[in-house]
Amino acid sequence: MKLNYKLSKCNSTFPWLILIHGLFGNADNLAGIKRYFESNFNIVSVDLPDHGESPWTSSFSMSDAAEAIFDIMQSLNIEKTAVLGHSLGGKVAMKLALNHGDKISHLIVADIAPVSYDHSHQAVFDGLNAVPLNSIQSRKDAEKEMAAHVKEPGVRQFLLKSLYQDESGAWKWRFNVAGLIASYSHIIDWEQTNQTFDGVTLFIKGSESDYITPAYRNDITRYFPKAKAHIIEGTGHWLHAEKPGAFNAIVERTLNKTA
Repeated sequence: MKLNYKLSKCNSTFPWLILIHGLFGNADNLAGIKRYFESNFNIVSVDLPDHGESPWTSSFSMSDAAEAIFDIMQSLNIEKTAVLGHSLGGKVAMKLALNHGDKISHLIVADIAPVSYDHSHQAVFDGLNAVPLNSIQSRKDAEKEMAAHVKEPGVRQFLLKSLYQDESGAWKWRFNVAGLIASYSHIIDWEQTNQTFDGVTLFIKGSESDYITPAYRNDITRYFPKAKAHIIEGTGHWLHAEKPGAFNAIVERTLNKTA
């Protein structure tokens, strides 16, 4: 599977950084991080399978997504890279580091842990399915339909970034709604393994988010024995967007560390 990606710079003296977005997102979600680091890094911003302009699949797989990103690394002749993933992208980043640890210099995981999660997106699924794509005239129409299910305006705006009109004027979602719903049990799961990653590792948590809890500490250190943790106060799950200055600063300090 060939994923869509955007390449920022290509300076042979720069280190590499791969950015992986979360569920319902696309490569542009981490554009603020890209802009901050692109003067010193070659950056690959990836669209995960079933998202953005990457191919749709019959079943989303964390391992398949990680291997597709590894294929990008090979096609670009990347010997070693740092990788940063948010939420679902963090899970894919962890899988990539566990499978290809010798190719990963730094692993940075934003607000997710290597554990199985409970179902928490039913309202989003209901909201997406409530949008009558054949009859809406605008994004505003779509938001009105979604609002009955998705109460947070910020979440609605995030989802609506992936609503577009094709060449014929038909409204479509860039992500594979039906496929992601069908694969959701795999998306929230975590495949147990005996693999470990011993490189520089940072988990960043939003203080108001419950995606990483003290109960997950053993799970994290089991796979990532050198993992450090940092909490950004006053942020939720979208910590990189809520406090970009603090987020980029802690990422920068981590990228400057050596194993």
